[in-house]
Amino acid sequence: MSEQMQAIEIKTPGGPEALTMTQRPVPQVRPGEVLIRVAYAGVNRPDVMQRQGNYAPPPDASDLPGLEASGEIVALGDGVTQWAIGDKVCALLPGGGYAEYVRTPAAHCLPIPEGLSMAEAACLPENYFTVWTNVFMRGALEAGKRFLVHGGSSGIGTTAIQLAHVMGARVFATAGSAEKCAKCEELGAERAINYRDEDFVEILKAEGGANLILDMVGGDYIPRNVRALADDGRLVQIAFLGGPKAELNFAQVMVRRLTITGSTLRPQSDLAKAGIAEALRAKVWPLLDAGRVGVVMDSEFALADASKAHARMESSEHIGKIVLKVA
Repeated sequence: MSEQMQAIEIKTPGGPEALTMTQRPVPQVRPGEVLIRVAYAGVNRPDVMQRQGNYAPPPDASDLPGLEASGEIVALGDGVTQWAIGDKVCALLPGGGYAEYVRTPAAHCLPIPEGLSMAEAACLPENYFTVWTNVFMRGALEAGKRFLVHGGSSGIGTTAIQLAHVMGARVFATAGSAEKCAKCEELGAERAINYRDEDFVEILKAEGGANLILDMVGGDYIPRNVRALADDGRLVQIAFLGGPKAELNFAQVMVRRLTITGSTLRPQSDLAKAGIAEALRAKVWPLLDAGRVGVVMDSEFALADASKAHARMESSEHIGKIVLKVA
C-alpha cells in the first residue's frame, strides 16, 4: 500500500470549482478504528455546506469532505475484533471520504447488504443513520400514523419514504416536479404534493394532520409545519435549506401539545453513532437484505469530477443519491 493517496480537498471556500485533486498521506489507523480502501463515496448536502465554508468539520476529523463510503478494510486498529482485513463494508465517516483511503471507528461500519453493489452501498450510511434516528427514535413513528417528509425525492426523502412505508405508516411527501412526485409515490408515498402549485398544509389538515413531519427546509416552512401537525404531533428538523429562523406562535405548541425537536448527525459522539449502527444492523439491514427497502441512485461521477457532482446536487435536479467512484 502506498504512503500517499489521491483525495479531493477544499483549498478555499467557494463554488464547486473549490474542490481540487491533491495528494495526501494515507491516514494512520488508531485504536478502535479501521482503514478502508474506498470504492465509492456518497455525496451529501453537508459536503456542499462544508465546501461553501458553512459547516466546519469537528476538531478531530479530516478536513477532506465525505461522510460515507463503501470499500474494503485494509488495516485494523488495536482492539478491533469484529472485522477482518478484506471485509467489504459501508461506513459512516467523520469526514475524509473523498479519498482513496479513509479511517473511521470500526463500530460505524456495516456489512454490504445482499444484492447491493458497492456504489449502492455507499449511499446507505448517512441517509439510513439520519432517517432511523430522526423518524423512528426521535420521531417515534408507528404503523398507521400519518408521516410527512419534505424533499421527498432527495436521498433522505427516498430513504424515509421507503422505511416509513414498510413499517406501516401512511406516507406523504413534498417534491418540486411531476417526475419527482411520481417517484415518491412509486417508493410508497400515498400522496406526493408538488409544493410549487399545492399547499401541503391544507392537504394534511384534510387528512387529520400529520403525526410526524421530517423537515430539512426550515424558514417559512416552520410555522406551516406547525399548522399541518395533528394534536400531539411532532416536528423533527434536520436541516435549514430555507434558513434557521422563523416567527412562530408557541400558543399552538402548548394548546395542541406539539413537540418540536431536531438533530444533526456529525457532531454526535462515537458511542451514540455506534448505537445507531447496532440498531440499523438489527432492524433495518434485514429489510435491505430482503430487498424490501433499497437505494435510489441518481448519478455517478469519477473522484476527479467531484465538482460536477456538487454542481449536480446544487441544481436540485437529482432524484436520490449521487456518488463518486474512487477505486
